[in-house]
Amino acid sequence: MTTTTLAVLVPLLPFLGAVAGLLLGRTAPGFVRPLAVLPVLASLALAVSVAVDQGGGLAIDSHTELTPTGSVPIELGLHIDGFAALVAVLVGVVATCVQIYSTGYLRDDPRYPSYAALVSLFTSAMLLVVYSGDLMVLLVGWEIMGICSYFLVGHYWETPEARAASLKAFLVTKLGDVPFLIGLFALATDAGSFRITTVLGAVASGGLHHPTLVALLLLAGVAGKSALFPLHTWLPDAMAGPTPVSALIHAATMVAAGIYFVARLLPVFQASAAAMVVLAVMAGVTMVGSGLAALAQDDIKRVLAYSTIGQLGYMAGALAVGDRGAAVFHLLAHGAFKALLFLAAGVIIHASGTNSLAVMSRMKDLRLRVPDAFWTMTVALLALAAIPPFSGFFSKEAVLGAAEHVATGHTEHAPGAAGWIVLVTGLVTAVLTAAYATRLWLLAFRGHGAEAPDHGRQPVTMTAVLWVLAIPSLAFGLAFGPLPDWFDGRDLTPVLTTSVLGTGLALVGGIVTYGAWRHTTASASRVPLGAVAAHPDADAGHVEAEVIAAHEPAFGDVARASDPADPGRLLLGPLHRHAAAGFHLDTVYSVLFARPVQAGATLVRFLDREVVDTYVRGAGALPRWLGTAVRRAQTGNVQTYVSALLAGTVVLVVAALLVATGA
Repeated sequence: MTTTTLAVLVPLLPFLGAVAGLLLGRTAPGFVRPLAVLPVLASLALAVSVAVDQGGGLAIDSHTELTPTGSVPIELGLHIDGFAALVAVLVGVVATCVQIYSTGYLRDDPRYPSYAALVSLFTSAMLLVVYSGDLMVLLVGWEIMGICSYFLVGHYWETPEARAASLKAFLVTKLGDVPFLIGLFALATDAGSFRITTVLGAVASGGLHHPTLVALLLLAGVAGKSALFPLHTWLPDAMAGPTPVSALIHAATMVAAGIYFVARLLPVFQASAAAMVVLAVMAGVTMVGSGLAALAQDDIKRVLAYSTIGQLGYMAGALAVGDRGAAVFHLLAHGAFKALLFLAAGVIIHASGTNSLAVMSRMKDLRLRVPDAFWTMTVALLALAAIPPFSGFFSKEAVLGAAEHVATGHTEHAPGAAGWIVLVTGLVTAVLTAAYATRLWLLAFRGHGAEAPDHGRQPVTMTAVLWVLAIPSLAFGLAFGPLPDWFDGRDLTPVLTTSVLGTGLALVGGIVTYGAWRHTTASASRVPLGAVAAHPDADAGHVEAEVIAAHEPAFGDVARASDPADPGRLLLGPLHRHAAAGFHLDTVYSVLFARPVQAGATLVRFLDREVVDTYVRGAGALPRWLGTAVRRAQTGNVQTYVSALLAGTVVLVVAALLVATGA
């Protein structure tokens, strides 16, 4: 088969697996797990084959017109360059690991067939975005991912948290998608085509008439999809869904789509210096704000969620300084270690019966219960903190190095202001990232108190994929040498200045956090674990809310007693309360948008009920009264009719006489 045929099958196989899984989920449940894993695994194998054939050389282009439009054509096209080939492999690896992991994690879930089918559809949509050569076809995959995220985040729809989170994810991303769609139409109108290569050619020839407006409209959609400030608030709440879904969304789909889109169309954004500075500001605020928020979270999954937001800020920062090679390099490295972090967190939640780091910190020897999760999560956290030689060091250093080149004027791919914004906020975030990574590791694995509860051994399908993902988390960064051949040819070799600064600041963040933990642990009261109910945010499909022992104190008491031992509280001081609440951005949005809309809806309801309905009721009352009067006059009595006729005749005669007399 040709490379083009193989590329078509890459998104098609998971789609067919999703359809088959939905059709056979109830009638043939024995086929559900093979249909969940095998199509995605086959898609991964084909994606690897396509990447080998592409080889980092010239892009593979193929297209055919879908239907005559009479104006701007819409084509079913493929555009596979080095970026697309490698990102597709990442999507395949993470999706396969998530499907295998889910066979154990959700083995007793009655809704597993629909869950597995939606994960396959989610994967197919992301692969369509990656390989698409036409913006409208890309938009189809973009929107399918949005509806899949709605259903998957709300998988545990019995809980109000999951229902609210799914609605929030859908509405916030749609808020960005409206200007995004307008931007796509404006871009295609200027270029005369939705085909990506034609659009980029038009940009290169100066055919884009309103570059700043188009770029800002597109950035609104990217901010929603990739959880960048100010539309990032849906991502932490999305942790109400199953943990494997979190791994998929955070590592390889949904949030990666926005970054990939900007990388694919970077010349469009580079055509406007103002848009690049706006993107740099969005990236900087996203990085620093999410780092502070992660340091204050108690739920282990919310820590990782804010971590994802921060790493997306790094990727957006690389794009803001015009280096899509560094952005996609970090996207690939982050995909591996973030998937590992979430899947390892799922094992820890299963073993401890809680999402709460405060409760885990009161469990002794939790790491002995989950040795696979302990060692692999340690690797992933080191990669997240950008400690050499783990993959995160090389990819994050590529971002900082690119920002330093722009800030010091060594390259003109972006405004110098964008370079300084990304460089300074990136270095500050390096400290914060190492701090919250160290805090998570200490609270989860170095707890003191009662023995950790024994919830049984985790299935091998859950632990095996952790070691698979640990390999790229450890070694992928060493690919910085050959990767430029797959990208734009930009050198990704670490720069000495930013390497020393970034690593030094990360070590400072980790050491200071460790010191704060030692101080708070020594001063905290020793409260026994006791009977700790499973955290209410724990995955309802896999961790039952049960009492670990039979006496007080309950979960809330333990959490409150454990708070003083949290190094994040000491490090953040009075800022801790605000950071834990995401700096109250949800409250701001509620005041600015939700409440005015609700007030408007209340006014409309009042006008409809009290004004419009009153008018309608009044308009119907008059004919009804007239009908009643006429109906009462129709008695059927002949004497009454004759009497009325005579009376009327008399009245008419009298009236005529009066008129004649008057005349």
